[in-house]
Amino acid sequence: MQAPSPYSISSAAQRLGALLQRCGCRIACAESCTGGGLAYAITEIPGSSGWFDMGVVTYSNAMKRALLGVAESTLNEHGAVSEAVVREMVQGAIRQSQADFGISTSGIAGPGGATEGKPVGTVCFGWGAANEIYTATERFQGNREQVRQQAILSALIRIQEYIETASCKSTV
Repeated sequence: MQAPSPYSISSAAQRLGALLQRCGCRIACAESCTGGGLAYAITEIPGSSGWFDMGVVTYSNAMKRALLGVAESTLNEHGAVSEAVVREMVQGAIRQSQADFGISTSGIAGPGGATEGKPVGTVCFGWGAANEIYTATERFQGNREQVRQQAILSALIRIQEYIETASCKSTV
């Protein structure tokens, strides 16, 4: 995948905002490797205060535990870059907010940090509603900034597609 242009991220954030506004719902973000980029893209949209509830960046495992309630056992067993951790991150973001939907990211943007089975460019995503969480892992190519930008775009698209197929009012 080629690194997305800022316009494509902006367009995805605008589409997400229009969708949330239409259904009268709110969203929360829990980020690690994207470092607040997801929340930044969302809050660049005028009127986002009507549908964006909260964004938190938990770069350290200690903050994932303290702010989002990620279990130490999950971190120890699976590592911070895992679908198990992003599941608990998005659950924590929804629980700590007044949001109907949530999205989370954790990954290895590089240039260092790779481990066996988790190369640079590995990003895990969690998204959904309190009663229905999905997870996925992608491997992006490029430098640190390109990996982060691709992850932001992918997160925006994932949550938008989920909300389009879910009935907002049935999730709350």
